[in-house]
Amino acid sequence: MRALFMGFSLIAYAIFLATFLYLIGFVGDLSILPITVDRGPTASPSTALVIDLALIALFGVQHSVMARQGFKRAWTKIVPWPVERSVYVIFASAVLIIMFSFWRPISGDVWNVINPLGQTIIWAMFAAGWGIVLLSTFLINHFELFGLQQAWFHLRGREHAAPIFHQPLLYKWVRHPLYLGFFIAFWATPQMSYGHLLLSIGVSIYMLIAIRYEERDLVQLFGVQYVEYRTRVGMLIPGIGRRS
Repeated sequence: MRALFMGFSLIAYAIFLATFLYLIGFVGDLSILPITVDRGPTASPSTALVIDLALIALFGVQHSVMARQGFKRAWTKIVPWPVERSVYVIFASAVLIIMFSFWRPISGDVWNVINPLGQTIIWAMFAAGWGIVLLSTFLINHFELFGLQQAWFHLRGREHAAPIFHQPLLYKWVRHPLYLGFFIAFWATPQMSYGHLLLSIGVSIYMLIAIRYEERDLVQLFGVQYVEYRTRVGMLIPGIGRRS
């Protein structure tokens, strides 16, 4: 059973990795992909708006509900704890795949930067945003975040260590560099279509709501350590969003 759990976690991680890479291309409107934020099956603007809003809502609900501690306590009565995070990863990947499959582009430009230097700067910001996302996952334990460490510890018969509060690198400057990276990645585009704008606004609203719930969980987990941390470090921008 332990080897089976490990195998399941590896499969879940592989699915996540493929989905994450597609997400980068989806948001960046890479021409090698069949469906992106600006290319794919068409619909009338009103129909596309309803479909896309439903997809964004599905994404937000799944990520927010399944990440909460109360849900996890109930969920682990059904799902064994060594693969609880891997199951979450599978569901999160499935929601993204649904979004990729049913997304309907909405044409029209909010802005369109045609200056080559401007395009280069914006694409560099786009790449930097995804780089911040990836780096942040490793700073807070990439393999635990995506379920591999839990299954590996179970395979080896090791106890899962209690979480320790620390502030590595980017976390010394902002409390949520992972979300900051997503903000940059979703908004940094030389050509912002109405569909892309809708996605960026929807994901941004979700992240601001998610931060509120996540910080509540972190205060319950780390107590005064995290409360003091919030008074010193900005939420998404250094020095801005500190909590008294």
